[in-house]
Parts: sequence; C-alpha cells; structure tokens
Amino acid sequence: MSKDLSEVIGRVIPAPENFLSPEKLEQARKARRSFMGKALAMGAGVAASAGAATRAMAADGEEAILKLPEHSTGLGQSVVTDGYGKPSKWEANLQRRQSPGLTRVDQASVSFTPLQGLFGIITPSGLHFERHHQGWWDIDPSKHRLMINGLVKRQRVFTMDDLMRLPSVSRIHFIECGANTATEWGNVAVPTVQYTHGMVSCSEFTGVLLSTLLEMCGYDKKAAKFVLAEGADGSSMTRTIDIERAMDDCIVAWAMNGEMLRPENGYPLRLVVPGVQGVSWVKYLRRIEVGDQRYATKDEAVHYIDHMPDGTHRQYTGIQECKSVITTPSAGQTLLDKGYYNVTGLAWSGRGAIKRVDVSVDGGRNWRTARIEGPVLPKALTRFNIDWVWDGKPAILQARAVDSTGYVQPKINQLRAVRGTKSVYHQNAIQSWLVSENGEVSNVQVY
Repeated sequence: MSKDLSEVIGRVIPAPENFLSPEKLEQARKARRSFMGKALAMGAGVAASAGAATRAMAADGEEAILKLPEHSTGLGQSVVTDGYGKPSKWEANLQRRQSPGLTRVDQASVSFTPLQGLFGIITPSGLHFERHHQGWWDIDPSKHRLMINGLVKRQRVFTMDDLMRLPSVSRIHFIECGANTATEWGNVAVPTVQYTHGMVSCSEFTGVLLSTLLEMCGYDKKAAKFVLAEGADGSSMTRTIDIERAMDDCIVAWAMNGEMLRPENGYPLRLVVPGVQGVSWVKYLRRIEVGDQRYATKDEAVHYIDHMPDGTHRQYTGIQECKSVITTPSAGQTLLDKGYYNVTGLAWSGRGAIKRVDVSVDGGRNWRTARIEGPVLPKALTRFNIDWVWDGKPAILQARAVDSTGYVQPKINQLRAVRGTKSVYHQNAIQSWLVSENGEVSNVQVY
C-alpha cells in the first residue's frame, strides 16, 4: 500500500460497522423513503436531483404534485416517425466515449461503454464498446459468405440465408477486450470506470452453434486440434481457437439483443467465443479453417501476449479471469450528502458463473458479502448490490469476486507478483475507489 493511502486508511477509514448489521439494516429500510431520493452527481456532467430527509417536502407542499405539468394536461407526440426508437433527450450524455490517449488513428480505435450509467446486466446495443483494428464496415449481407475448409470432408460456402435457416440458439454472454483495465498495470489513474473497465459489455447473441457447422462439414475428429477464424475487414483479423472450445459453446452469430448485429459489432456475421478475450470474437466472419496445430498469426505472435517478469512471452492466454468492479459509486461521481447508498457493480468470469462478491469500504481490511441479483449465468455479467451508510469520512470501496471454480479475484500486488509490471493484457485485479470527505470519488490503487 502506498504511504498516502496507508495514512488515509489508518486515520479516517470508516469502521466495519458502516456495513449494516441486521438491526441497522432494518432501521435503514425504515428510513429508506427519506434517503432513496438521494442520487449521485455523475462526473460526466449530469447532476442527479437531491431528496434527502433534510430537504424532502411534505406531500401538501410539493408543487410538482399539486400543479399538473404540461405533459399531464396536453396531447403527447405521435408514434416515432423515423422508425427506430431513441433514448430520451435527458439521457443524451450517456454514450460511448473515446480516450485520446488510446486512440492513435480512427481506423484502429476504441470506444468505452459507460458502465456507471447502466442497470442490470444487458448492455444496450448502442452503448456496446467498440474495438477496431482497421475500421468498421456496413457489409451487404446478400454478398457476404462464410467458408469452412481445412480438415473437413466437405468444404462448404454458406450464404446468410443458408445460415439463418439452420437451428439457432440465443445465449447471454459478456465480451471483454484483453486490454480492458490495461492502464491499471502502470499506475495510470484514468478518471472514470468507463475508462478503467469500459471495454466489457454483455448481450444476448443469436446464431448457429459452430459445432453444428463443423459437423455438417464432417470435420476430422481424429486430426482436428484447432480452428482458425478469419474476418473480412482490412486487418484480416485471424485467431486460433482450440477444437474443444469450438465444439462447445462457440456461436456463429448474426443477431445481438434481439436485432441483427450493428455494423460496428461485426454485421452481418461474427464469432462468439464465450469467456475468451474479445479479439477472438472475430467480426465480419468469412472463413473457418480446421487444422491440426496453432496458426501463430500476426495478432497471436505479436499482439495480445503477456510480457512475463523473466522476459518471456506468454501466448494464447485468451480466457478472461474472474473480475469485478463497483460501478456506483465510482471515480468521477460525487456523493451529495451523508447517509444511505446502494453500492452496485458487475462481476464476471470466463471460466464459469459468479459464486460470490464481497465488498469492502475500508480498503480491504473488512469484507461483507453482497447481494447477487439474478439471473446468474455462466460467462455473463452478474449484477451485485450492497447497502452502505456513508458517515462523511474518507472511504475506499472495493469489490472482490469468486467464481464457480473457486478462483478468487486478486489484489494488484498479488497479480504483479506473478505477472510483473510490463503487461498490457489480462488485468483482473481488485479495483479501488477513494471517497473523499467532500464526496468526490477518485481512482486509487491499494497494495
């Protein structure tokens, strides 16, 4: 732990009783009517309305109740005329954002999901993060083709119509870029959870199982060890996937969240590889080749590898390990007043389902188990909540997830002890948020 944070924790961190005992929890529930109006002022610039007990009005003195507003006395607008619904104008500030420090050229760019403003586990399609290696395309689906070749009895080329006539599945999974939270490796305190963890999203994907296509083509069950997925964009993104995973839960998907894929998410066809880093979810999928060895393509031999402390490179480490983050309160937000808050966040694991999430308000000295909100699905985001009464003193909020394999999310110093300090990818350490006395929340690291 850094000297400054040691002083903060030793001097002013709230005692563990700030987690509610059963008695205090009952008291908090009775008082919740007074506190639930209290919200967070979002760092992006949207201030939430306050409604704490000290400012709440009696029912007979609330003008917004006594005087009917215009929308209660007049005619509303007709149906949406442009044919596609849009969010309220009051929510216009909630959007994907780019980081100038991580975007070198427009065609190799990133946009981050605003996790701090989302609810539940599903990411709206228009807020799903983007990562492009050579820009995105809006491809004519009638001209798009998927070829399956290599160690198969019958090499085939599928049209979109061919694929969409086959038996389909719809499943909810998270997708996370291997470089998500990369800045935390190097003590770079980016300002919000959107920038620390915003390269993760969760959606319902619909398509045909890759195993169905491989069986149709008669893949060589004895010789086949891997498949190569190839995209149709300018970077010719190609990734190796082991045959066991290909035959398990991989999906050749054409739809996301109930509609066809968005162009920036791979329209008209992408590969879904649950639990594995997003670069393997090849967009604009055009070819699957079955082989007997790894392909060591450019994006596997040069990029998305882990730089180990002994100078070696760890390759093909695609599984996204168990991870969690508190999204509210989080860096860039401000607590408007002392009192009750619902601490909420997300947890996920590429190896299975989330079993438990613990939350600390004193920098990891004491932990309490959070409430897991359903549904709890394998290789999907999981929402957690916990009650907290802030006493106005500095606090350090952390979440620690445990998955169905028993893996426990590590602290940053534990991860660095194994991986060193030169890595870029696969950072899944516990995230810390410092709540200052003035209510401002910032990004810190606790060792």
